[in-house]
Amino acid sequence: MTRYYNSSLHPHRIVSVSQNLFRIFLPALFVIIAVFSSSCEKGLLKIGGDILPNGDFVSIKSIDTLSVFSYTMYDDSSRSDLSSVSYVGHDYDPYFGSTTAGFVSQIRLNAKWDGQPFTVDSMKLFLHILTTKGGSGSDVIHSLSFSEIADQIYVDSAYYPNTPVTPAGFKVTDIVLPALRTDTINDIVLSLPGNGVEFGNYLTRDTTKLFYNNNIPDFRSYFKGLYFEMNSTSDPFLISLSLLTDQTQYNNYFVLFIHDNTGTSKQYSFILDAKNINASFNKFSHDYSTATLGDKMIHRNTTYKDTLSYLQSLDGVYTRVTLPGLKKIKEDASFGKVAINRARLVVPVHFKPTSSNPYITPNVPLQLFLRYRSKTGTKYIVPDYSLASTVDVTHGFFDGRLDSTAQVYNFNIPAFIQAYLEDATGNVEPEVEIYQGSGTKNVILNANKNKTPVKFEFTYTKF
Repeated sequence: MTRYYNSSLHPHRIVSVSQNLFRIFLPALFVIIAVFSSSCEKGLLKIGGDILPNGDFVSIKSIDTLSVFSYTMYDDSSRSDLSSVSYVGHDYDPYFGSTTAGFVSQIRLNAKWDGQPFTVDSMKLFLHILTTKGGSGSDVIHSLSFSEIADQIYVDSAYYPNTPVTPAGFKVTDIVLPALRTDTINDIVLSLPGNGVEFGNYLTRDTTKLFYNNNIPDFRSYFKGLYFEMNSTSDPFLISLSLLTDQTQYNNYFVLFIHDNTGTSKQYSFILDAKNINASFNKFSHDYSTATLGDKMIHRNTTYKDTLSYLQSLDGVYTRVTLPGLKKIKEDASFGKVAINRARLVVPVHFKPTSSNPYITPNVPLQLFLRYRSKTGTKYIVPDYSLASTVDVTHGFFDGRLDSTAQVYNFNIPAFIQAYLEDATGNVEPEVEIYQGSGTKNVILNANKNKTPVKFEFTYTKF
């Protein structure tokens, strides 16, 4: 017999009819609401879509297929005047060959000459050595020399690593350097041959010229400056110093010790890093034929797409990176107006650790820079470097620093790319040059058809 109850709530039923209905229809209700909401939302999003012009919409796109090519370049006509760091000595790298460095500078008398009779007692050279490289052998002798230059130089003139220097005749040689530490600044005092009496007498042979005046010939035209060089008996040795003043004290200078007719001792300084800046410039020469590894830079200044590119210190070879795909974008009329969201060059380092050099950081520059060249040949650092200089004194946005974990250099350059795309003059090409400012480390970079070549990450908003 089948039980039948009219009431759905009859206490003798195992499960009430209302509870079953609720369990069945509740999920269905949620589905209906979700579908309805979705339809409403889509309808709202489409409202006006057929009224507004297409130009009122933006789209964010990323391109990772733009071609990037790297080349090794060399240009000995880059300006080297008034450099923040000056170098003298020799360097050697088995991939890059031999480098010779020296510098030219005026010297400036720090006080007015008193015009009294005098006798030169001695002369010494004080130097504030910033860095040293090489020349660690205990039996190696390193000695400075300097010679008077025949042509006057000027603060507002351009000078280059290959600017010829004509000697005037007077020269001081064999100024032996003491042993220098490689891990710290070295302040040294050098005695000149013959106690420097000959040089002191030569500088002061006409005391009527010991003055400064921008309107008439003065000491700078009387004694035009010095060219500093270094000689080493064997191992290459390179030192650096700064000829730019720090406004607090002199660091690099000659001191002339004299006495007058009464026996009173006096001294005058002839300053290299004077507050009234002296004209100065670096001289560098490179001999790639002495390299024992690699290809001796035979592909420099060519369009050969090597798997490696090179970057050298002391105004040596550097890497040029071209972005021909950007030119096609700029010339494409359908591309329209864009805002650059991200433009970054990722440049891998070619580094193989060895037991003697297991870590990349001590072997390559810690930071590199980017510059571009105008059609006139003038070179400028990319605008991204100083984009936030008022608040970002470390230039963190631009970056350029070594990522020692990924072994790459990253360069953020959206401002440069934006300026290139908006430029209507054709004054700038879609290419940059990787270089280092001061420093003595070289680096080899992966390029072109290497397994890990340079990458250009490019994201933009199209209006």
